[in-house]
Amino acid sequence: MKRPAHRSFALAVLMIVIMTSFCSWAPSLAEPHRFATVPAVAVSFIGGKEIGGLHYIAIQLDRDPERRGPTILFSEITLGGGSVVGKDWKEGVRRAVAAAADALGEDQRNWTVTIKNRSYSSLTEGASASSAVAVGIMAAWRGDTIRSDVALTGVITDDGRIREVGSLRSKLEGAAQAKIHTLLVPTGEALTPEWDLYELGRQYNVTVIEVGSLREAYELMTSHQR
Repeated sequence: MKRPAHRSFALAVLMIVIMTSFCSWAPSLAEPHRFATVPAVAVSFIGGKEIGGLHYIAIQLDRDPERRGPTILFSEITLGGGSVVGKDWKEGVRRAVAAAADALGEDQRNWTVTIKNRSYSSLTEGASASSAVAVGIMAAWRGDTIRSDVALTGVITDDGRIREVGSLRSKLEGAAQAKIHTLLVPTGEALTPEWDLYELGRQYNVTVIEVGSLREAYELMTSHQR
């Protein structure tokens, strides 16, 4: 009669271990990783010539239960594609996190954000992709789908405004080559003494739309409905 008692005790201990293990996994099961990939236009210099192109930014968003954030991690391993990113690019991501959290009404201290820039260039610099990163973070949090035929360029501010960038003619040409149908640019930059992006867009079959805020860009780039 003792052996069954020992077995019952062992079974009870095993059940406690299993339940403890399950509870330790419960937070991660309740808060799964959130992902989004967003297109962004960029320029590189080849043979002294400015060439526009499209790259993709992969975003993973996790909740930090200890509220130590925002923690921003950059995956810069280039094996299998990818890109090292410069100081200004990283600062742009920091602003994108702040702008996205503000637009969502969330506390950015709750977030861990991991960023992977997938580009043909070995080094990506500048902050013109920061507005696209902000859209990607919001889409990851909400679970909205990002349209694959719309791209955005512009420097994001902490309060969600989209500021001016350069090289827009080359970026439009790169967007057209990548089969982008709509290019969003900062307000006031579609028509300047230097270029007429509306006319150039018609030549390349790309619709050019000016946007001044993260909310405007988000509505045009995602499945989100008001």
